[in-house]
Amino acid sequence: MKKISILLTFAILLVLAACSPSAKFTIEGKVSGASDKIIYLEASKLQGLIPLDSMKLNAKGLFSFESEYPESPEYYRLRIDNKVINFSIDSTEVVKIQANYDTFSTDYSIEGSENGQRIKDITLKQMALQKDVDKLLEDLRKGKISNKSLQENLQKLFTAYKEDIKHNYIFIAPNTTAAYYALFPKINGFMLFDPLNNKEDLRAFAAVATSLNENYPHANRSKNLYNIVIKGMKNTRKPKVETLDVPQEKVNVTGLIDIELRDMQGKVRKLSDLKGKVVLLDFTIYQSPVSSAHVFALRDLYDKYAKNGFEIYQVSLDADEHFWKTAIDNLPWICVRDGHGIYSNYATTYNVKEIPAYFLINKNNELVVRGDQVEDIERTLKTLL
Repeated sequence: MKKISILLTFAILLVLAACSPSAKFTIEGKVSGASDKIIYLEASKLQGLIPLDSMKLNAKGLFSFESEYPESPEYYRLRIDNKVINFSIDSTEVVKIQANYDTFSTDYSIEGSENGQRIKDITLKQMALQKDVDKLLEDLRKGKISNKSLQENLQKLFTAYKEDIKHNYIFIAPNTTAAYYALFPKINGFMLFDPLNNKEDLRAFAAVATSLNENYPHANRSKNLYNIVIKGMKNTRKPKVETLDVPQEKVNVTGLIDIELRDMQGKVRKLSDLKGKVVLLDFTIYQSPVSSAHVFALRDLYDKYAKNGFEIYQVSLDADEHFWKTAIDNLPWICVRDGHGIYSNYATTYNVKEIPAYFLINKNNELVVRGDQVEDIERTLKTLL
């Protein structure tokens, strides 16, 4: 009889547990000037955006959503049209947001999310950076600045932004959702932080990964960040490779150190095979935030002068081969990749100190100038064609 009683009690507890509602969080508030607009609640998961709920706003602009509380801190966003507010659910159950439709993404108040204000600050800084980048690209298109000036100014902007974010939002509190959020900003589709190729960026990722792993070791974000850090440590650790053997007489005769690397189809492409053409030898990292602007400038040159015997031989130092293949899929010039990445022997031999770096080679396979020796690459190119 006692055994039956125990089993019955256990069964009742199981039923009650199954029937009891799971923990919920609520996001509520008011959006002025958005009558008849649809507001959406979306989850920003590792695999992408997941729609959770939506509702039509009335003249009062009041809204309220309820969703299951995440097992570990997660990221969500409210969206109206293409306007977005990002926030995290980390410790409280009710988040309140007040906003106006016209300034929905930039001028809102948030309560109940410990890191809500810091996430807002980071978002606004990123938006300001994107605006500055767009202005520089527009100046380049209008001929107001040179490609070299563009690269220099972009590098200054990105360096200042990253130093600010690392010291004021990541290293100061690496155990927060704001710190994790700060690791993944993009400019023109490119990540600003590059933990696979940049040791300083890797330090920021490692700091957050360590804190996240201590508190939420089984969370998908913890595992993903840990894997990124491990891969970054392997890629930025200088490998033991043989020194590139370059015959001195070859350098003296041709002025060119040959390069033999494979393109995305696996075909070996030799730099010296381009004799008879004017070649721009370019070392780059596609995961670099300046890459999009650099490729834009190269595309402009290629479209203008390819028909006159101009070719680009572009060497990628990207650690992520898949990313490289995706980035170059539609490019018309020769794209190869050095698997040694930032420790490329070719880059060392050509004395590449920073990325991107480019060199002009004349029709006789002779190295003429490097990028930092010429103010106007196009003008010099014209004299060689």
